[in-house]
Amino acid sequence: MTTKPKAKKFRIRRGGQGPTDAPRGEAPQAAPPQPTPETTPVSQSAPEAAAPASDRAARREARLARAAERRAKIAPVEDSPMPTSPEEDMGGLNAMASSAPEQPARGTTAPPASMPAAVSPEQAIAAIRQEGLTGRQLRMARRLAQKHGLAATSDYDAVRLLRETGRDPFSTRNMLEVVSNDSPQLPQTRPQGNTMPSTEMAAPASTREREIGDIQKDIAKRRRRKTLLMFSRLAAFVALPTILAGYYYYTVATPMFSTKSEFLIIQSESSGGAGGIGSLFSGTQMATNQDSIATQSYLQSKDAMLRLDEDESFKAVFSDPSIDPLQRLEENPSNEAAYAIYKKFVKIGYDPTEGVIRMEVSAPDPAISQRYAQALITYAEERVDELSQRKREDQVKDARRSLEQAKADRRAAQTALVELQEGTVLDPEGLIASLRQQISTYEIELQEKQLELTQLYDNPRPNEARVAGVSGSIKRLQGVLDALQDRMTAAKEGEDSLARKTSQIQIAQADLATADLIMQSALQTLKQTELEASRQVRYLTTSVAPVASEDPAYPRKFENTILAFLVFSGIYLMISLTGSILREQVSS
Repeated sequence: MTTKPKAKKFRIRRGGQGPTDAPRGEAPQAAPPQPTPETTPVSQSAPEAAAPASDRAARREARLARAAERRAKIAPVEDSPMPTSPEEDMGGLNAMASSAPEQPARGTTAPPASMPAAVSPEQAIAAIRQEGLTGRQLRMARRLAQKHGLAATSDYDAVRLLRETGRDPFSTRNMLEVVSNDSPQLPQTRPQGNTMPSTEMAAPASTREREIGDIQKDIAKRRRRKTLLMFSRLAAFVALPTILAGYYYYTVATPMFSTKSEFLIIQSESSGGAGGIGSLFSGTQMATNQDSIATQSYLQSKDAMLRLDEDESFKAVFSDPSIDPLQRLEENPSNEAAYAIYKKFVKIGYDPTEGVIRMEVSAPDPAISQRYAQALITYAEERVDELSQRKREDQVKDARRSLEQAKADRRAAQTALVELQEGTVLDPEGLIASLRQQISTYEIELQEKQLELTQLYDNPRPNEARVAGVSGSIKRLQGVLDALQDRMTAAKEGEDSLARKTSQIQIAQADLATADLIMQSALQTLKQTELEASRQVRYLTTSVAPVASEDPAYPRKFENTILAFLVFSGIYLMISLTGSILREQVSS
């Protein structure tokens, strides 16, 4: 265990007496301000400074050195605040200069008596740590060492090197030389009274408390300044625009009167039953969903705006000079500018669950807004009628075309049948049947005559007269049959035979029957199509009629002002966060 000699302390009496030795058994205290370390004259002898100390004093010195090292670890000097301005730096130098001990006549001091004449740098730095130097004093010592070209490894090493070269690091003259280039060279007034530096130094604890108080005051000052800047930015970027927006809504904005109306598109209900899936949705909003959407799109289109301008002078109303500049149209506006105003003041919404179209029209005058609403409802009715009429016409047109074709085919078949019947007997089949019946009758009668003649020949002595009569009857019947057979043969053979004409007449009759069936089917289809078309008729029913309002609905002053405040606050917050993130990225 290494021992260090006890440092001698001197007390300067104010009565002009010389320094006296302090008791050797008294331990040096860091907190009380009365016992302060005093420098020794240069003429002091080295052997006297290096006198051996007792073991008790050596242990006390070692204990104090360890306590100083622990304090240095807990509150390192590097964490002490740096001066933020040259004026603060000068103020700290002057404060230290006023509390510095009295210097000898030559302006240099020797190392403290606690340091032996020949000690290692580590021991000297340990002894300097026990002096309780403040962070400001150590920084001034480092700056002075850098000014004189001394390569110091730490602040304590700078103090050691300055003392080895015979310079006092805490002298007022040396401190002022460090900041002489940064401080303005202005004439200074000399204070009256005693201007000599005091020999008393503040205790390290009180100095630290004072420095902590200065830091806290500086932090509070910075916080107040930052708070003031923040409120200034809020006032400039949030409060002022909000006040301007509120002034516009409460004072400048032209009041707009709103007229609300509701209407829906319904489908006609027919008495005839309609089968299939389509009958399930008939009478519901799903059956008219497309028509409602088409009507809503038409009322929000530029076509409706142009028609409203032709009928009700939409552009002229919103170009009136009595309207505020933000809502007024310029003179002779374009269709696009007028359409932008139209979309702003004519709001149309469709509820698919209920099938109701809600319309709200705003205008500077309540009567004008009511006229606009009625005109738009009329336009919607016409458009719905056009849509349903086109559907009906498209469906019925094909059915009628089919019926006309069926009628033409039946007429052609009937004409062909009449022509065939005019070129031959009225009933060829009846004529052939009559011939066949006659032939059959004559054949039966011929067979009877032949049997009678056979019976006459069976008599050995037949009556010649009767035989001759029967033979003549047989010949006459045979001639009649031959004539009938020839007539039948002539009717069946050749181009003008009754059989051919009968076949042609039958074909013409079949064509006529087919044409009748086709015409009946076409007629039935036409009736069904007309029935379906009558079911598809759409009607626009006004459930809420437009009524002129007495009080203006727009602008909503309070709501719009709050909305402006929220918008400006959001914009300011986004810009502030973006700037903070960018500063952090740049600094890192």
